[in-house]
Amino acid sequence: MRKFNIRKVLDGLTAGSSSASQQQQPQQHPPGNREPEIQETLQSEHFQLCKTVRHGFPYGPSALAFDPVQKILAVGTQTGALRLFGRPGVECYCQHDSGAAVIQLQFLINEGALVSALADDTLHLWNLRQKRPAILHSLKFCRERVTFCHLPFQSKWLYVGTERGNIHIVNVESFTLSGYVIMWNKAIELSSKSHPGPVVHISDNPMDEGKLLIGFESGTVVLWDLKSKKADYRYTYDEAIHSVAWHHEGKQFICSHSDGTLTVWSVRSPAKPVQTITPHGKQLKDGKKPEPCKPILKVEFKTTRSGEPFIILSGGLSYDTVGRRPCLTVMHGKSTAVLEMDYSIVDFLTLCETPYPNDFQEPYAVVVLLEKDLVLIDLAQNGYPIFENPYPLSIHESPVTCCEYFADCPVDLIPALYSVGARQKRQGYSKKEWPINGGNWGLGAQSYPEIIITGHADGSVKFWDASAITLQVLYKLKTAKVFEKSRNKDDKPNTDIVDEDPYAIQIISWCPESRMLCVAGVSAHVIIYRFSKQEVITEVIPMLEVRLLYEINDVETPEGEQAPPLPTPVGGANSQPIPPQSHPSTSSSSSDGLRDNVPCLKVKNSPLKQSPGYQTELVIQLVWAGGEPPQQITSLAVNSSYGLVVFGNCNGIAMVDYFQKAVLLNLGTIELYGSSDPCRREPRSPRKSRQPSGAGLCDISEGTVVPEDRCKSPTSDVKDNSFSRSRSSSVTSIDKESREAISALHFCETFTRKADSSPSPCLWVGTTLGTVLVIALNLPPGGEQRLLQPVIVSPSGTILRLKGAILRMAFLDTTGCLVPPAYESWREYNVPEEKDEKEKLKKRRPVSVSPSSSQEISENQYAVICSEKQAKVISLPTQNCAYKQNITETSFVLRGDIVALSNSICLACFCANGHIMTFSLPSLRPLLDMYYLPLTNMRIARTFCFTNNGQALYLVSPTEIQRLTYSQETCENLQEMLGELFTPVETPEAPNRGFFKGLFGGGAQSLDREELFGESSSGKASRSLAQHIPGPGGIEGVKGAASGVVGELARARLALDERGQKLGDLEERTAAMMSSADSFSKHAHEMMLKYKDKKWYQF
Repeated sequence: MRKFNIRKVLDGLTAGSSSASQQQQPQQHPPGNREPEIQETLQSEHFQLCKTVRHGFPYGPSALAFDPVQKILAVGTQTGALRLFGRPGVECYCQHDSGAAVIQLQFLINEGALVSALADDTLHLWNLRQKRPAILHSLKFCRERVTFCHLPFQSKWLYVGTERGNIHIVNVESFTLSGYVIMWNKAIELSSKSHPGPVVHISDNPMDEGKLLIGFESGTVVLWDLKSKKADYRYTYDEAIHSVAWHHEGKQFICSHSDGTLTVWSVRSPAKPVQTITPHGKQLKDGKKPEPCKPILKVEFKTTRSGEPFIILSGGLSYDTVGRRPCLTVMHGKSTAVLEMDYSIVDFLTLCETPYPNDFQEPYAVVVLLEKDLVLIDLAQNGYPIFENPYPLSIHESPVTCCEYFADCPVDLIPALYSVGARQKRQGYSKKEWPINGGNWGLGAQSYPEIIITGHADGSVKFWDASAITLQVLYKLKTAKVFEKSRNKDDKPNTDIVDEDPYAIQIISWCPESRMLCVAGVSAHVIIYRFSKQEVITEVIPMLEVRLLYEINDVETPEGEQAPPLPTPVGGANSQPIPPQSHPSTSSSSSDGLRDNVPCLKVKNSPLKQSPGYQTELVIQLVWAGGEPPQQITSLAVNSSYGLVVFGNCNGIAMVDYFQKAVLLNLGTIELYGSSDPCRREPRSPRKSRQPSGAGLCDISEGTVVPEDRCKSPTSDVKDNSFSRSRSSSVTSIDKESREAISALHFCETFTRKADSSPSPCLWVGTTLGTVLVIALNLPPGGEQRLLQPVIVSPSGTILRLKGAILRMAFLDTTGCLVPPAYESWREYNVPEEKDEKEKLKKRRPVSVSPSSSQEISENQYAVICSEKQAKVISLPTQNCAYKQNITETSFVLRGDIVALSNSICLACFCANGHIMTFSLPSLRPLLDMYYLPLTNMRIARTFCFTNNGQALYLVSPTEIQRLTYSQETCENLQEMLGELFTPVETPEAPNRGFFKGLFGGGAQSLDREELFGESSSGKASRSLAQHIPGPGGIEGVKGAASGVVGELARARLALDERGQKLGDLEERTAAMMSSADSFSKHAHEMMLKYKDKKWYQF
């Protein structure tokens, strides 16, 4: 179902867009130096934007329904969303346009349709027979508020209860009101002077469809005779009613009340309840009434052939159980089981073997919808274990703080992560298969592996298999394990930057080929992980402490007008001489009493057992400096080939060699510029009491002196790292503006300076003021030499400028292909190597896999740089700007990624004004510009990411991931990939009434509802009462909804419509009567043939 036509996008961006409308063509610079023409294959017709799937737990759930024949579960939410679940891998998301809360859901059992009732008093009929369900009809109540709905099994008449206490009847085929109304004043006793309150329950007697049980909030229950249009019995109780449930024989029903009691009533004895139970009340002596308890919000009464019935209820705990978790109570015979839940219960349903209400129910499971989880309890096993949930509903187990998306990963990655993740599974689940198993899987056209990584507030990192529009958790890493936990509040370290969630993950950098993982946390800590299939015990966790300072001296004249000197080679973390005045890393205050040289978190000093999976290689922490806490990390990059990790914040940049566990670079941002600083800031003071220049670049806490007279800069008040880069439009603080943060980092093998004749390893650094700086890396040979000789790091002097903070950098070769950073393929580190393997390793040097290493010297490269405002393609080594595109003038880019699509590459951007844009590379032609969604909260900004093959995602709510595609091909294939919700299933046979019940009565009594509620007998409903709104489902939808006894009329009508024969009202009614008579005669004939030759005792 394609909603967008974006073929007109090529000529630039629309007037409403944020792009510079004057800039029709990307600018080319300079005209004198002609760039070699690169054939670009991507055109605007390759792009189209559409949502694909939504994963995760439905946020703010409010309603629950189950189709016991189709085995499909539906969940409605407070924002009008509808989520449908079938077998694992079959899921569907729909949205009511109004956004009103869903108050109730009712399946048309085995019909492939669903009725939703919303808080804005509308009813909607959904067709589930198409892959993307659509609304067929809507009905808007104008004068009354809808409170409860009930649709009897195999009936087309929906009972709708209202706040005024009236009951209206809706024909679900035509979605029109019947003239038959049950008024509240007729239902209750005439002598009663008070209003009975809203309708909270409607159900028909399982054994007699002509008797309707109506529960009013005040505590009155009425058994209404539909034929005689009067109340047969009235049952009154002095406590408010929350729910009502029938015994399947139709002789008893049970009510749950606001004082924590259950009352069991006999249909024919309205004077008082047969039994009153307070499941959680303390029984007092002297026969007094038990103490009142909390309300029982819902009760279900389910019978079994072989044993006692089940009474299942939510709520009803005594008031003295303060702090006790919400409970579901299962009463079975004399046993009562109280099952504690992690979150409050929204609703629950008992899953039974039969859809017929007048048969033994045989309950086998209870599905419990919690505020933040979905739990399924096995009723058939002792102890009521829960089923292992196969849906990806645990995304929010701890709040998501960041995420990354990788499409087209190495094929061995998912099996490797799955094998280590399988060991983490909990035990004690039910042995049975997940019972919600309706629908069929789609045909997965995409065969490439996709992985989503989520970082969480508790420091955990989860890896998800996201291939072929499904989602399954593979492996969970707990990064907080390396730190000491505070035992109590008094013991809590006072060095935290944040009050809560000190381990929260802010940035993830991952190399899929080498499986190296690096995470940056909110407490200014970085942890590097290696992947291993072997369990190891780490005696001492390797650790480095780094001191990143930000010093500006207003008084002294600058000395540092030349470029910073090259660093002295460093062999290890502690190889520098420690001056006498410095403080060891354990000290917590400087000489003037300020907290100094301490990290925010304390690394464990005991041996750490590391299970197979990701294992800690190195922990790096920024430390307090002269009473100022370390600033949060704003960018991070790791390179497995070079053995380096680099990170930056608003104070500066630090680079660490994780092979040698040594700090290679530690510079303030201004120091990176040397004499070329374009901002004319007051430069930082020369560090009087610091070490010589070489050590200044390798400034770790063991070798640092605190200048007594330095100006203390204020701490950053930006907590959320996604926006910690400065915004020129909104930042007023001059100090913050001058604090130029590191916003992008990219390792590559390219031309470092204009004069270079061949590419070499380097690091490109982007800042929040739009500057790109290049740092040259001189790596020793591979093997043992790499572990012994130092890496030499030096700023190259190359500086490029763009408007707005730098977001992303990438490199293209001379043919326009992406040059990936160098990487080392993964190998198992924890297995002792053979001697000749070691010899090989000595000779081996990490090589770049980029095409550049094999190119001729004369060939050039292109650097692609994307900032918040514009994109540039720079020709290397000349450093001429080949192409430029101003992406937005009035807004700013939140996320930019250089991605592969259709055997080519493009730049994809998401702007804060809600536009998604793509540009060709290298020429930066606009290919797509579509308004998608506005930046409504920080969560979207923090989690939006693009990846290869036209895929993207973001966190749409605190519990859900929304995936989308910007690829025309994926949009076209989406219909095939989606699962089928509806599958043709035979409705089970109705229960056998038995000979004597049929002969002497007592079996189920049927009712001709058509005769009672049809227009011929009950007339038309008032037009002002409700308004019918046709849905967008169309003829396809009517086709789907028409089925079985219920759909006979709709099918007949459809056949006529399709032939173009428009019938008037009269002809329609005639057709309906003929259809009804025809089906009745056929049915009667079949019955006669079936029983013709049977003797009376065989019935």
